[in-house]
Amino acid sequence: MTDQEVLTGGGVNEVVRLGETVRRPTGPWSPQVHDLLRHLAAKGFRGAPRFHRVTGNGYEVLDFLPGDVSDYPATPAAASAKALTTAARLLRAYHDATVGYARSAPRDGWQVAATEPVEVICHGDYAPHNCVLDGDRVVGIIDFDHAQPGPRLWDIAYAAYRWVPMTAPGNADGFGDTGGQATRLRTFCDEYGLDDARRAELIDTVVARLHAMVDFMQAQAAAGNTAYAGHLAAGHHVQYLADATYVIEPRVVFEHHIR
Repeated sequence: MTDQEVLTGGGVNEVVRLGETVRRPTGPWSPQVHDLLRHLAAKGFRGAPRFHRVTGNGYEVLDFLPGDVSDYPATPAAASAKALTTAARLLRAYHDATVGYARSAPRDGWQVAATEPVEVICHGDYAPHNCVLDGDRVVGIIDFDHAQPGPRLWDIAYAAYRWVPMTAPGNADGFGDTGGQATRLRTFCDEYGLDDARRAELIDTVVARLHAMVDFMQAQAAAGNTAYAGHLAAGHHVQYLADATYVIEPRVVFEHHIR
């Protein structure tokens, strides 16, 4: 019999590895996610797990993606320049693979409501804790529970916040001063291939994205979700709001570098 291994990270779901597959809890949004994963497999996108089936007790069975996943503070590999560039490239490849699917994908039924204008299927939580590294290269994306139809920039803003990272000096989960962060932000934008129009909107979108995340956490906690209630009790929302304020203050530095 194959030994079970409870995988660490995340903080919302318990994920169990069984051989070359993992089992994760499902939710009302899971059929939409499964359709998305089928589409990615059909497109030949290899950076996401394949969906296999749902078990009789309501767990989804997915491919196990081998590699390392960082928590916070980021591991040296996840904080490296190579991880930053490959994270941006993989996000672009993922977005491009979803363009056709997004045109006809349902707008309802996802855990997070669609954000207009719909251009792609946003991953919704593209961060070191949901990406798989082979050494210092980002090679895979996991946990699509927060996927939603939306604009590229909505996903890019959160990804940049996490990978640069665009964190205030007092945030122990981050690293780097404003100048260093601005340089890494330029690299992320360049490697993704972000156009000038979206770069002009990026800082404001980062702020909006962090406020939307806090709103989602508070709504989930109010609805009885104990994981998000725990995040609020630990002060995660205070940290995100402080980071949102921080990003605005030196925005001229960030915007000078990316534009």
